[in-house]
Amino acid sequence: MAEISKRRRIWGWWFFDWASQPYHTLLVTFVFGPYFAGVAAEYYATAGMDAEAAAAQAQTVWANCLTITGLIIAFGAPLLGAMADVSGRRIPWIFAFSVMYAAGSAALWFTLPDGSNMWLMLSAFGLGFVGAEYALIFINSQLPDLGDDNEVGEISGSGFAFGYFGGLISLAIMLALFVEQPNGKTLIGMEPLFGLDAGAREGTRFVGPFTAGWFILFMVPYFLWVRDDPAADKKGSVSKALRLLGKSVAALRYRVSLASYLGSSMFYRDALNGLYSFGGVYARLVLEWDLIKIGVFGIISVLASAVFAWIGGKLDWKFGPKPVILTAIWVLILVCTTIVSMDRTQIFGIALPQGSGLPDIVFFGCGILIGGMGGILQSASRSLMVRHTDPAAPVESFGLYGLSGRATAFAAPLMIGIATTATGSARLGVSPIVGLFILGLFLMRWVKPEGDQSR
Repeated sequence: MAEISKRRRIWGWWFFDWASQPYHTLLVTFVFGPYFAGVAAEYYATAGMDAEAAAAQAQTVWANCLTITGLIIAFGAPLLGAMADVSGRRIPWIFAFSVMYAAGSAALWFTLPDGSNMWLMLSAFGLGFVGAEYALIFINSQLPDLGDDNEVGEISGSGFAFGYFGGLISLAIMLALFVEQPNGKTLIGMEPLFGLDAGAREGTRFVGPFTAGWFILFMVPYFLWVRDDPAADKKGSVSKALRLLGKSVAALRYRVSLASYLGSSMFYRDALNGLYSFGGVYARLVLEWDLIKIGVFGIISVLASAVFAWIGGKLDWKFGPKPVILTAIWVLILVCTTIVSMDRTQIFGIALPQGSGLPDIVFFGCGILIGGMGGILQSASRSLMVRHTDPAAPVESFGLYGLSGRATAFAAPLMIGIATTATGSARLGVSPIVGLFILGLFLMRWVKPEGDQSR
């Protein structure tokens, strides 16, 4: 078999980001999440709740789904990473989780507009989400093999930028050809493609099969150009994996920089995921946007993510990942504070004229910063983790990174669910995100900019 060039391996690795980004762009944030929130809110309103209470309950249901999914990911991520290290194989794991991703997303076609099967659809969503997050652990662990410490920041940033462009194009296709406006037409004024029934919301529901098909198609370059190291094919067992995992966790007490970084990223990445998971839901329930406006907001946000992720890779190469991360967190704290402090009638307690478009303009600006700073934060975080990764066990190290990113993945949605229930407000319900960013910022004080690769 001909040897695969380094450049082709990098492109194959980038194609995972291109293939998988629509799960977050289309399903979590801009199409399915807001669609589900609207369906759930109408379901509870029909059951007798007033509009604000129905919206709050819908947000709570979505939060509960993400809480349970986050717990599953948190408990499984480090063990799976250790299993891959003791066996030396990653591609079979990535393939298995890809099947989960595709099956879960495809099943979302069956989400009924009356909300009667919402719990079954949340289960399908969770299956796909778990598959996407578990696959990402193994994908991230391959980054150290693609370049040295001076190269991985730019490789990571370019990969995220490439993935965000994939999300952008997939969102544009959905809005132009499938998602219905209230008048039954798509963004470009046509009936949903393939004769899909706008009245039954089939155009919007097609986001599930579309996401699955996109992933299957664009994972082909990855599986063609990325290979496991044949020399690393070893015998492994669950007990050996557990011993390796226990050793890794115990060693953290001797690695202050790594432990601090994992703790910091645990909080700020959870906050960022909370923003992504509830941004579209906030727009639907608080600002009362329809899916087309949310989709246009998504296009602007994802475009900003792609551009800023590329810029972030350049800044990472010049200044290192830590100052890039700190800047992004500060900007996101200011953005979240603004979002929590406004609705259709006021901003920071200042009353607005009825029908004012200022909240829409402000939220569009926030979307640019969320997308841009989020792209930079994810890229630089992956780069800083490489500087803390043991070259002898990269999957194990990225399993811990996956654990730190998902160990409290249930916390943001759980706190949002509690805050939403306690305040009866979908707007105030997202306020815990600010606190999580602040905790992450505080723990970065003990992180070495150059990293720590000793054991």
